Amino acid sequence: MKNMFKTTILLASLTGLLVLIGNYFGGTGGMIIAFLFAVIMNFGSYWYSDTIVLKMYRAKEVTPAESPNLHRIVSDLAMKGGLPKPKVYIVESGMPNAFATGRNPQHAAVAVTTGILNLLSNEEIEGVLAHELAHVKNRDTLISAVAATIAGVITMLASWARWAAIFGGFGSRDDDNGGIVGFIVMAVLAPLAATLIQLAISRSREFAADYEGARMCKKPWALANALEKLEYGNSHFQPSNRDVQAKETTAHMFIVNPLKGGALQSLFRTHPVTDERVNRLRAMRF
Repeated sequence: MKNMFKTTILLASLTGLLVLIGNYFGGTGGMIIAFLFAVIMNFGSYWYSDTIVLKMYRAKEVTPAESPNLHRIVSDLAMKGGLPKPKVYIVESGMPNAFATGRNPQHAAVAVTTGILNLLSNEEIEGVLAHELAHVKNRDTLISAVAATIAGVITMLASWARWAAIFGGFGSRDDDNGGIVGFIVMAVLAPLAATLIQLAISRSREFAADYEGARMCKKPWALANALEKLEYGNSHFQPSNRDVQAKETTAHMFIVNPLKGGALQSLFRTHPVTDERVNRLRAMRF
């Protein structure tokens, strides 16, 4: 409940930022046009996201005969969570990770890498898959699509304004220093703020999925152990030519961030700090 409230506040903040920047640059008309365009783009991405992502990572659907243990775990968790059983995929990669995709519980899929299957115990894999099914149950794909739509509109409006300034000057709004400052805030800082809010939404949904996943499998310690192993495994993973490479645009989908980075990337985290996730899980009692 706390994470959903936080998500609602963040989405409201994004919406408020959209109204401000839209009215500043293009008035209501310009904001509506940009919003409709972004909705169309993101609607297509949301509707076909499962197909796009699974093909991007060359995921192969496996049958119960090919992977009986994986299917057993997914079936049990889906039953506990009151969900339709999703399709099960395996990605041929030594990178230890997993993700879920699909526009709703009826069209969902979970994918695990060969790296995670080799690294974790059965109970830890159960914790990971419970986390992924929690994303499906919480409809986090939809929430992410809404956040991406609003943030995309803000970025688009700011981009239009920057191009207009290059070719046509600042205009009447910017005849004084206050106008120039306002333009800088709206054209440069507002898109940055939108990105940070979008990432904060992503982090809050990870906390929610940790909680719901732990509640689903009744083994918070198993998910905590898995997160610790995955954090270490991904930070030390050296990909070979045969491994599928993680993409920055889809990093938020994985249970832990598959990309390495320094201080700058920590500012733009798609996931909460793993130690904090682990501490919260270890404090849970069911």
